[in-house]
Amino acid sequence: MQYTRTAWIRALRLYRTSTDDGADLGVDGDVHAQSRFRSVRHPERFALYSLHEPWERGPQTPGDHTLVTVREFRRVPLYATTLGLILFAARAGREAAVVATLAHFAERALSLYQPPYLLLARSFEQPGITMMLTGVREGSVLEAAGASAFSMDQLMPELSPLLSVDPEWYGYVPEREPNPLFAPV
Repeated sequence: MQYTRTAWIRALRLYRTSTDDGADLGVDGDVHAQSRFRSVRHPERFALYSLHEPWERGPQTPGDHTLVTVREFRRVPLYATTLGLILFAARAGREAAVVATLAHFAERALSLYQPPYLLLARSFEQPGITMMLTGVREGSVLEAAGASAFSMDQLMPELSPLLSVDPEWYGYVPEREPNPLFAPV
């Protein structure tokens, strides 16, 4: 018996709101997993990461991004107590250099720390947008300074000239009430 598997689409929706409700932010199609994040510096900014079946209409708003995976590392079984998301915006003409720098950084972080999950992806619609999603067992790893494999401190001198703005850090926002339709990533 042959099974055909649906190609999953990874999407990132960036939005701004004055409330924490995230109302009506689902994606079209069957959602396999969804995680919501809030900006650390700008609490009115949110990011919704989802893994879902393909939709017919494509992205609906300027903040919707179809993600193209650059690097992904997943341990089985996945065990992460927290997720973190970092968003990078490259200067025009520097998109490939940002992706290459982050891919090298991800490889080094994987060999040093071996996290349960790491995804480096870029936006299909806006190639200058790159995101790194990490899953770790201890939240302090994402916040730790120089000693952490995920610290951006050593990378920023090389990366800063390639970016149009400083990286944006997002912290995981767990659902208040578990929704049976969505499973956390």
